[in-house]
Amino acid sequence: MTRLMWFLAAVMISSPTLAWDGTDVDSGGTIEIGKGNLVREGLDIEVYDYESGAYRDVSVEDISRSGSNVEIEVYDSESGEYRTFEMEDD
Repeated sequence: MTRLMWFLAAVMISSPTLAWDGTDVDSGGTIEIGKGNLVREGLDIEVYDYESGAYRDVSVEDISRSGSNVEIEVYDSESGEYRTFEMEDD
């Protein structure tokens, strides 16, 4: 497991009541990954998409650090699209 994955797991476990806010890189819309979602490659997570006003189930394809943010590439099977989320690194 990479350092980033350990870091993300530690953050999600140590802060189970907090949501993780970010932005959809393509649309510019706000995304929220709620509590209870373990963000790891290969896992499915639930996100709230403020632009559509709906919860979406997505599969985590890749996680990478870009500067002070974390980029998460996901596959949205409902829309058939790959999406990239830029999440705030608190």
